[in-house]
Amino acid sequence: MLLFCFVFPPGDTPPTEQPKCTDFQNANPFRGTNLKVRFLLFTPSDPRCGNLVEESGDLQNSGFNVTLGTKLIIHGFRALGTKPSWIEKLIGALLRAADANVIAVDWVYGSTGAYFSAVENVVKLGLKISSFLSKLLVLGVPESSIHIIGVSLGAHVGGMVGHFYKGQLGWITGLDPAGPEYTRASLEERLDAGDALFVEAIHTDTDNLGIRIPVGHVDYFVNGGQDQPGCPTFIHAGYSYLICDHMRAVDLYISALENLCPLMAFPCASYKAFLAGHCLDCFNPFLLSCPRIGLVEQGGVKIEPLPKEVKVYLLTTSRAPYCAHHSLVEFNLQEPRNKDTHIVVTFFSSNATSSGKITIPKQKLQGRGVLAHPTPQCQIHQVNLKLQASRQFWKKDRTTIVGKFCTAPLPVNDNKMTVCLPEPVNLQASVTVSRDLKIMCV
Repeated sequence: MLLFCFVFPPGDTPPTEQPKCTDFQNANPFRGTNLKVRFLLFTPSDPRCGNLVEESGDLQNSGFNVTLGTKLIIHGFRALGTKPSWIEKLIGALLRAADANVIAVDWVYGSTGAYFSAVENVVKLGLKISSFLSKLLVLGVPESSIHIIGVSLGAHVGGMVGHFYKGQLGWITGLDPAGPEYTRASLEERLDAGDALFVEAIHTDTDNLGIRIPVGHVDYFVNGGQDQPGCPTFIHAGYSYLICDHMRAVDLYISALENLCPLMAFPCASYKAFLAGHCLDCFNPFLLSCPRIGLVEQGGVKIEPLPKEVKVYLLTTSRAPYCAHHSLVEFNLQEPRNKDTHIVVTFFSSNATSSGKITIPKQKLQGRGVLAHPTPQCQIHQVNLKLQASRQFWKKDRTTIVGKFCTAPLPVNDNKMTVCLPEPVNLQASVTVSRDLKIMCV
């Protein structure tokens, strides 16, 4: 028998075995939903390699940094038992945007099959995650440095974990928290503002898969919370029709991490009131600190104590980076009318066009609206105004009106940013009038 002996020169050490990367599990949706939870740590040094961590020793040997914050990602229901298609992109965006540990919770086995079976696993999963977090606390990780990012059903799992920690975790972000089985659930069963020091939720599919009620300190209802621009509107699109609105919350969050253009929102009583230009700043209740989607502390809200369940609204574009610059548009009639007046406003910049509507109630002189544009307001060079004709089948509407058009970027905190056309505008029904806009860049 031959024995081979390797001798390393003085000062050299044998090469250490590199940790093997662990990927998400794939489950068979027809074989039940046994809960097989795994925790995968991702670090800036190797953002594509997940290290399986189960014990404190695993964490210490896998590059976990106790001095950094920890982002915990929890996916939702997986009908086909497959790895979430967005997970790698979100992990990468988090690692680039924040100096933090990123841990993805793989519960594909427990989330597959029937949706109601996955719901039944939420409490058990919450206990598993809570037990795992206790190991982080033993290592010296502060509760306030833990940020849970839960997608759909995963948002309520995050709420369950936060409830177990008596609301002392630092931050929970719910990306379109699931609606089915949760709209009428108790606070203990679903995500709510008491589950962390700061809880936010991004709502994009409130009429289908997402929850329609506010569940955090700040609740973003993007484009009103449903029917996202760029998503299919017909069932012929198949799976994309079912999931596009719901997954837009994930796309928006990733975009907010990757781009400087802010996704800013404005508190308002309703989406209709927001579009009508009734909510132009963030004074009430945020004292002008408008909330923003992303990793800004407390969403940019700088008041204490935080108000709860504040609905905030924003408009977006149809594709990444999704961010839009909101403008107040206003028309002041010289004389009131006996019917509502509807004016379509269209902004033009060098590479984009966007439209909105102003409604002036009957017997009123002023009407307002909110219009969103992909570029800053100072890059808009032209505005088109068109008076909508009334429905008269027997004759052409020849109505004419005269008034003054003005616009200002949101938030409107003073009148200095308002720009008006120098001369009154004459509008005839169904006839488009174009005017140049000259707005200074700040």
